[in-house]
Amino acid sequence: MSKYVINSNDIDSVYNLRDILSQKILNILKYKRPIIFLCIGTDRSTGDSLGPLVGNKLRYVVGKDFYLYGTLEFPVHAKNLVSIVTEINSRYENPYIIAIDACLGSIQNIGNIIIEDKPLSPGAAMNKQLPKVGNLSITGIVNISGTLEFMVLQNTRLFTVMHLSDVIYRGIYHSILKTVGYKKSSDFSINLSNKMKNVLDSNS
Repeated sequence: MSKYVINSNDIDSVYNLRDILSQKILNILKYKRPIIFLCIGTDRSTGDSLGPLVGNKLRYVVGKDFYLYGTLEFPVHAKNLVSIVTEINSRYENPYIIAIDACLGSIQNIGNIIIEDKPLSPGAAMNKQLPKVGNLSITGIVNISGTLEFMVLQNTRLFTVMHLSDVIYRGIYHSILKTVGYKKSSDFSINLSNKMKNVLDSNS
């Protein structure tokens, strides 16, 4: 089982992330499996907003073969995660889910991005009993783990979360360009659930 750790502050972080993801994506596309970006978190907590921030950036670049759940407007969080995952599995045939979420870690690892060929455990820092999700997980370490995780997430620096979200988004964006090439922005569409559908305006 593969595990990659990327320091988001490294000058080549975006390209390292791109190369790892593009290899994974190419293998999945060969089998014509739909790829779902499941961005988990909530904008009600700074430290937990990493997923929705990434989703918000991705909403203009997902298109054919790529689908998105979880944005700032329509977040995927503890209260709706189970129903969203159920919908994904019923709507798409053999979907490949890339789950994106924030996590806590040691102080020296803050700012690291971890990519693993396994599901992630959303809400683990908050001791929430949620199902593991994803075929591939991308997590960004936003703050230190320990006690009072709720307060730690609430008091996480916005700069750290924004920086991580930018690197993850750019890595995903460039991996899509590398695997399927460039398309005009008008060809891109957001693919969300019926209840969470976010229609792009005509100028996008």
